[in-house]
Amino acid sequence: MHSPAHDVSAPSLLEALREGTGLLHVALEKRLPFFSERLDASWYQRLVRAYYGFYAPIEASLYDRDLIPVGYDQALRVKTPTLVNDLNALGVSDAAIHALPRCAHLPRLDTPAACLGALYVLEGATLGGQVLRREMAQRLDVNADNGGAFLNVYGADTGRRWRDFLDYLGHMPLDAKARQHAVDAARSTFSCFEQWLDSQEVLL
Repeated sequence: MHSPAHDVSAPSLLEALREGTGLLHVALEKRLPFFSERLDASWYQRLVRAYYGFYAPIEASLYDRDLIPVGYDQALRVKTPTLVNDLNALGVSDAAIHALPRCAHLPRLDTPAACLGALYVLEGATLGGQVLRREMAQRLDVNADNGGAFLNVYGADTGRRWRDFLDYLGHMPLDAKARQHAVDAARSTFSCFEQWLDSQEVLL
């Protein structure tokens, strides 16, 4: 019997993720204030606080479940500590960081495929961070030492780590149902992130 998991006409996991999240990605980008003329140092700090409030719980959810397929190097890719360092550099104490609100409405990450979908969104954001890093350096004089390390979290390794991640996804033997779970989780990650940032009043 022919298995649909090996149907050459079926989209790859990466293709399915790109197609399934493209519009959500564009919609969120339009609402981020990094290129707004009204963005100032205070708004930027609120953005970093809000990013921490999402990344801390979603990374905890991802890594505590032990569902991520073998091959993903968590130690190299965890981003919450960098956000903590940025907040410290912006004058936010550890006690104040601990007291920050955290997103409670997260995507369901109860399968390996769902974890891959969420990771696709989080890893993809590192590429966009390169553009934002240059904009923040020019506009607010923000750099890796004074509150902008998250925007360049992988530094010179950004391109290579993205390619490594795509290669990792390409080796995931997911059937059609699992691919759909990944896409649903990626879409939910975008939606939850936008709703969270909206609730923190940091979007345009």
